[in-house]
Amino acid sequence: MRIMGFLGPQGTHSEAAALYLNAQLPEKRKLAAYPEIYAAMQAVVNGEIDECLVPVENSLEGSINITLDTLAHSDVLEVGMELIWSVHNQLMAKYPDVPIKKIFSHAQPLSQCRTYLKTYYAAAELVPVASTSRAAGIVAQGDAGCAAICTKRAGELYDLQTMATEIQDNMENCTRFYLLQRRGDVGANEISDKALIICQIDGSHAGSLCEVLQEFGNRDVNMTRIESRPARTKLGAYIFFFDLETKTSIKNLESSIEAVRQKSIWLKNLGKFPVLRGKP
Repeated sequence: MRIMGFLGPQGTHSEAAALYLNAQLPEKRKLAAYPEIYAAMQAVVNGEIDECLVPVENSLEGSINITLDTLAHSDVLEVGMELIWSVHNQLMAKYPDVPIKKIFSHAQPLSQCRTYLKTYYAAAELVPVASTSRAAGIVAQGDAGCAAICTKRAGELYDLQTMATEIQDNMENCTRFYLLQRRGDVGANEISDKALIICQIDGSHAGSLCEVLQEFGNRDVNMTRIESRPARTKLGAYIFFFDLETKTSIKNLESSIEAVRQKSIWLKNLGKFPVLRGKP
C-alpha cells in the first residue's frame, strides 16, 4: 500500500484534505503525519513514503514559501495532482463560559480570521503555534480563558466546545494543495488541467521576464499564476513559478516551455496534473 504524508498531527486542515483525497483515489493510501511541511517533502525525496500532500497557497494569505522553496531546489519531486480545499475555521474552548484572554492557532488561521478577532477579541493575546491541532491540544490541557482556532475534527479529538463557527474573514477561503511524488514514480497523468514549471531568469537583462511571458502568449498558452521567490544565491536573483493551463495543444505547451528554457539560466518542468476541488 502506498503511503501519503501530510502536515500533522491529527485534526489539521491538511489531515482533513488528505482524508478527502484518499477517499477519492482508486487505490487507497496509508496516511502518515509529519510535524513540518519540509519533513513530509523530504520523506518523499528520501523514499521513506510514496507521496505527500502539502499546502502551496491560501486564497487569503498567499503562498506557502517553504513548499515553493523546497520544490525549487529539488531535482526529485514532481506534482501528481492539485487539490483545492475549502477552509473552515472554528473558535473552540474547554471552558466556553469564561472570558477569552488567549487564542492559539497556526499563523495562517490567525491571519485568515483577522477581522473577526479584531471585532470580538481585540484584547486577547494571539499565540501562533505549529498547527491548529496543536492549538486544540494546548487549550484542552490549559487554563480557563484560552481558546483555539481549529477544525471541527480537532475540537472533537480534544473534547472542546464550539464558541463560534465559520469565523474566517472570507467564506470563499480555500487552500491549494500539491500531491507530490518522486519523478517517474508513477506513469504520466492521462487527464491534466495544469502544468507547473520553475525557472531562474537573468534579471540583469532588461525585458527578460516580458520575453518569457511572450513565449506563452504567442502560443495561446494561458498562465493562471506567476510567483517569484529569492533564488537564495545573491541579492536580486529570483526564481519564477508558472502555472499553465494544459487545454491548449500539447505541441504549443511543450514548445513554449522549451522556448522559455532557452531564455532561462535553468528550468524545471514539474509535470502536468489534474486539479480536484473538494469540500469538507
